[in-house]
Formats: sequence, C-alpha cells, structure tokens
Amino acid sequence: MGKVVTFGEIMLRLAPPGFQRFTQARSFDVIYGGGEANVAASLANFGLPVQFVTRLPKNDIGEACLQFIRQYGIGTQHVIRGGERLGIYFLEMGSTQRGSKVIYDRAGSALATIEPGMIDWKDIFADADWFHWTGITPAISENTAAVCLEAVQTARAMGVTVSCDLNYRSKLWKWGKRAGDVMPDLVSLCDIAVGNEEDADKVFGIRAPHTDVTSGRVEADAYVDVCERLVERFPSLKTVAITLRGSVSASHNTWGGILWQDGTTFAAPTYDITPIVDRVGGGDSFVGGLIYGLQTYADPQRALHFAVAASCLKHSIIGDFNLVSVDEVEKLMAGDSSGRVSR
Repeated sequence: MGKVVTFGEIMLRLAPPGFQRFTQARSFDVIYGGGEANVAASLANFGLPVQFVTRLPKNDIGEACLQFIRQYGIGTQHVIRGGERLGIYFLEMGSTQRGSKVIYDRAGSALATIEPGMIDWKDIFADADWFHWTGITPAISENTAAVCLEAVQTARAMGVTVSCDLNYRSKLWKWGKRAGDVMPDLVSLCDIAVGNEEDADKVFGIRAPHTDVTSGRVEADAYVDVCERLVERFPSLKTVAITLRGSVSASHNTWGGILWQDGTTFAAPTYDITPIVDRVGGGDSFVGGLIYGLQTYADPQRALHFAVAASCLKHSIIGDFNLVSVDEVEKLMAGDSSGRVSR
C-alpha cells in the first residue's frame, strides 16, 4: 500500500466540557482537528504511510499542534512553518433536539496566508500514490485555492491518484468567489469524489430527487442519479461515494453510504447510531476508511462497507480523529454491534 498525502488546515478546537452551551462555559477542552488531518489520522491508525501537508505558525501553539499530530503516527516532514496564527474553531456539542454549533475564528491563519511556490509538490509526490484534499481548503482564501490547484495539477501530472471530499462550508466561502466558480477546475482533475447528502447540490446544483435529510431516513437509490450526473460533468471521475446521514436528532442519526464505480452502484448497510458521542469528523472518517478500503480490498462493496463501519464507530469517539483499529471495524462489518466488553 503506497503513501497517501493530504493537504489542508488543522485548527485548535475549543469546546465547552460535556454538553454545556457557550454561555455556560468557564473552560474549554482543547484538541486539534481539520478535514484533511482527520483523514490522515484514520489512515495512520489503519497502518498506511501518510503525510499531512499544512502550514503552522512558528510559535508554541503551532508546536503543540505539530506534537499532537505526530503522536498518532502522521508524517509531518512536509509541514512548513510561518504565518501569524493557528486557526480556531469553537464547538458547542448538541444533544437530542438541540443541534451542535460551530463558530470559526480562522481569518488570517497561517494556511490562509500561504502562497503558491511555498510547497515543493514535486518532491512531496515523488514517492506518493494518493493525494487527498477537501472543498474546505479552497474555501479558506484565494491563496489556499491557488495552492490547492497547484497541488492537484502536480499530482495529476505525476500520475498520483487524486481524491476530493466536496465538503461545502457556507461560512467559509467569503473571499470573493463561490464554490461553484472554483471547485469545477479542481474536481475536473480528480479520480475520486466524495460528498454527503447535500454537497453536490450546494456546490454544483446536483440534487437528489424527493429527499429530506431531516426525516431520519435517507434512501440510497435517490443518490445514484447524483453520482451519475457528477461523472457526466467530470469525466475524469472513476469513483464517486456519498455518505447518507439521516438526522433523527442531534443524538440519533442513521448512517450509510453508496459507491459508484465504472457504472456499477454499491450500497452499504445502514447503521442506527444512538446516542452519538461526537459526530465531528464523521465524514472524514468515512473518507479515511474508503481510501484504506479501496487500497486493501479487491471488492468495492467491501471497501464501501469498511468506510461506513469505520465512520459509524467514529461517532463513539470524542475529538476529530477516528481512533479505531482495522480489527474493530472488521468486527462491526461481520455483524457484531453488541458493544460488549473485550476481556
């Protein structure tokens, strides 16, 4: 299994303890996370060699973040240092009928002020087989969009498999262009695209018919058309995967997924997740599981099942990173969802 490279922003996550509201908080729990770092953590945990590329400020907070990443076996040799600050996000954990809230404080972050030419992508991809990025990165700033395009173009030219998570974030696209203006040039160079139930609609206007994600059930068949229309628009795509989250409440979701590959569609079992411990990073854990699955299993159905099972388990873990083993995922895939004590 070859080396995977991911590129994006990692942030300081500050969350009130337990399920406190922001207005109640007198302290915050500290952890680090971000879309592409979360994927890297999953892959490292599953035993794949992985490098996370980002830019961190050269101060003690940047150093603390770097040490946090390293402890999970993520390669950091290509992390560059510079800029003024690490981005922050505040998370208020929702419960039952009260949804979670995220407040960003990331303007002018080290990654937001990165410039093309700062990263030697040819050197990074020299021994890489896979490159992963998400739609969060080009949303941060015009600079990050330019560097992301630089990375995708280089990876494509060097024959590296390129995957993207569409990951639409309405609160981030504030620098002058819309996602629909920027993302096509990037996705057109990708081999694999991943999204949730709404990403294709929010980014490209490709909507699944007769769907309601708030109903608690999301039908897989409705999203086959979304996959086919994405491939029609972006012929370079060989594989499209969509996570299917039905929101019964903040504490209770259904979770599944579909995979389209070379004209054939595969569907995974749907899991009923309740109570949810932490859903942040759920989509990223799906991507990490899918990359591992596609590299490990010859059967696309099994690869998809691994991704959905891995991301189901992520909902039981505090923090952005999915800290489960391959054995734990395969145990759930085999039908053991009892949660019994392992002695």
